[in-house]
Amino acid sequence: MTAAGADAIGAGMLEGLPPHRPTHVLRLDTNERAARAMTDLIGEVFDPTETAVAAFEAEDGKTWHLEAYFSEEPDEEAVRELIRPILGDAADEATFAAIDQQDWVRASLEGLKPVRAGRILVHGSHDRERVQPNDLPIEIEAALAFGTGHHGTTLGCLLALVDEVKRRRPHRVLDVGTGTGILGLAAARLLHTTVVAGDLDPEAVATARTNAAFNGLANLMAFYEAPGLRHPLARHTRAFDLVFANILARPLRGLAPSLARAVATDGTLVLSGLIPRDVPGVLSAYAAQGFRLRRRRLIEGWATLELRRGGAAPRPR
Repeated sequence: MTAAGADAIGAGMLEGLPPHRPTHVLRLDTNERAARAMTDLIGEVFDPTETAVAAFEAEDGKTWHLEAYFSEEPDEEAVRELIRPILGDAADEATFAAIDQQDWVRASLEGLKPVRAGRILVHGSHDRERVQPNDLPIEIEAALAFGTGHHGTTLGCLLALVDEVKRRRPHRVLDVGTGTGILGLAAARLLHTTVVAGDLDPEAVATARTNAAFNGLANLMAFYEAPGLRHPLARHTRAFDLVFANILARPLRGLAPSLARAVATDGTLVLSGLIPRDVPGVLSAYAAQGFRLRRRRLIEGWATLELRRGGAAPRPR
């Protein structure tokens, strides 16, 4: 299973930021219990900006495919010993392979089909002819297919943006954990307003800046490099009408106080990077901050939550 094809499987887990140029991959077929345990373990042990692990359910409903991507060659024996308490002798069945960069780019290109959310169209250079006169296009380099809207989490956030604009026009937007910058860029293009976007990974911020310049949106983007909201651009109380955080369940729970503080009194908070089992814990963390669920989306096994402050929320559609 290629990285580009992983999103096609219905249920899955992701831990860490997929490296823009991975050099090695670990692959293993196992069961759901072991896949979940290994995803958590590798996510805890390795730097999440240099390593990503993904596990997805196969079509037979029993087998789980696990892939871990590394920005540098891993110590194979050390990794096997790390996962042996979970897998036993099956740890020896894990395969390690170097990733040919041309193959990686080609696989990304094959997976980078145009993705639409309302008038927003995310596409690669090879699909420029697919852009229609009324579209709001965002073009992303094919080799950066992670985070371009093809993952269910990003697409869910783009659809939440479109829904929000149908109700009202946000004036201040914050994108926490911006990655390739796609959510911030889409908001800037759709709203013609300045968007604050940050990430703890300097390479992600550099990539997002490049994408903003390439799409003619650099003058509408204010980028910062810092974890969460720990930067003067983001550290404002009740200042943002729309806040995106497309990260993972654990950091989303930890960021609940600071994210809640940043959302305007009548603002909307969009959270993603969640599998269904993560949703109750995340909703509980934000309920403690006075937020209630307005809408939940499930796309390709990934949940996106739209939250608002106060009282009983409308029944999710």
